[in-house]
Amino acid sequence: MVRLLLIGFLLAQSPSPAPRETYLFSYFTGNGEDGLHFAASEDGLTWTAAANGRSFLKPAVGSRLMRDPSIARGPDGLFHMVWTTGWWDKGIGVAHSKDLLEWSEQEFVPVMAHEADAQNCWAPEIFFDADRGRFLIYWATTIPGRFPDTDLKDSSLSRGDRMNHRMYFVETTDFKKYSPAKILYDGGFSVIDAFIVKAAADRYVMVLKDERLRPTPKKHLRVAEAPRPEGPYGPASDPISVDWVEGPSVLKLGGDWIVYYDEYTRKRYGAIRSRDLKKWDVVPISFPAGARHGTAFAVPPDVAARLR
Repeated sequence: MVRLLLIGFLLAQSPSPAPRETYLFSYFTGNGEDGLHFAASEDGLTWTAAANGRSFLKPAVGSRLMRDPSIARGPDGLFHMVWTTGWWDKGIGVAHSKDLLEWSEQEFVPVMAHEADAQNCWAPEIFFDADRGRFLIYWATTIPGRFPDTDLKDSSLSRGDRMNHRMYFVETTDFKKYSPAKILYDGGFSVIDAFIVKAAADRYVMVLKDERLRPTPKKHLRVAEAPRPEGPYGPASDPISVDWVEGPSVLKLGGDWIVYYDEYTRKRYGAIRSRDLKKWDVVPISFPAGARHGTAFAVPPDVAARLR
């Protein structure tokens, strides 16, 4: 009897196990007119639309779109989101939330307004650099004539297909002051949709979309590595995905890295898995119909439960 009481006492004093994290995926539908959507998952493979697929935040700045929503959580627990506000805007949208339900006033940050010929700011992503206590926000912009060796002057192509993008970035600690925009990645070809993860103490891996149309269309994903999140990045790897995909997002699941991507010509989501961010295998996943270019991230279970 005494032994049973002692065991009961010890169990009562033992700390409860930490709640398991749940995964969320922020995404848009259509052209981004109706704003922010979420999907939730317990295993990172089967994703279900939150709240029957309703929008959680309507776009209110720039050209009134909310495409490519990227969300990162800061050390204080606050969520920060950036997004594409329009096809031809010279800035990006920024907003903040404690619970992903109530959001701050949306802000348009003109990150490329200083470049008179800048054409766009596409697919911004946000990365928290814990080692240096700062956020990096990065996106793709075309500035005609800036990289003439890789310009496409074929008048038969649409404006979008003639774009010659490079990745740019700013950094901030408070979302009030931003550093001047600088080049983040120039691999000698048009590139959009980059996503950065920290793989080791001095190893940062960028998954990026090769946007070239000449000599043959590629539109696949590659990776590049750097000792710091702002680079300099080395040469891009061989393709790691099938062709005609975009919007990569990376999530660490146990010992695996999962890269989700928008198979936009096939109107579905796909994914690949790796242990070392070098060798990749296709992994089956399930996503809500109509989900477009978003970001996967981990949250406490109660945060996901409120969205559901």
